[in-house]
Amino acid sequence: MNIILLGPPGSGKGTQGALLSQRTGLPRVSTGDLLRSAVQRDTPLGREAKQYMDQGLLVPDAVILGLIEEVLALPEAANGIIMDGFPRTVAQAEAVDRLLAERQTAVDRVLSIDVPEEELVRRMTGRARVEGRVDDTPETIRQRLVVYEEQTAPLVAYYNERGLLTGVSGMGRIEEIAERVEEVVGR
Repeated sequence: MNIILLGPPGSGKGTQGALLSQRTGLPRVSTGDLLRSAVQRDTPLGREAKQYMDQGLLVPDAVILGLIEEVLALPEAANGIIMDGFPRTVAQAEAVDRLLAERQTAVDRVLSIDVPEEELVRRMTGRARVEGRVDDTPETIRQRLVVYEEQTAPLVAYYNERGLLTGVSGMGRIEEIAERVEEVVGR
């Protein structure tokens, strides 16, 4: 089963992705984790990604898709993967569709973890304080949410038109949200 978790920064998709991975045994693919691992392991794609990262630039889709393709080739991904926060655009979603089709599989479920903006700002501001992120001010957080909404709104429509999208409330205790996620995935 191939599952995509969508949600704005602070929605808890990383936490829910990790929990879902534990429960299902499916590997969780987070682009940030993939990039850091490839750079640390000094793979060809890692070296290419590092060139962009060192300049503060976004890593091109082709590199990220190459990393996802490497994960899909692993034996532990034979039954599917959980993509956490990727794809982020319709172009990336179409590329993921092609990548999966080459393996005679497809996206099975897309969960959009929904959290009101004020709660997202509260969560990320608190996280910034704990982690010492001085650049995560309420203003910059709100801007990140605007960018997310602009990029992701078409993606939500893309998956909704295909009947794959289910909204899940990201409010409440982590365990409550996990139960809602599991209920959707189990359908």
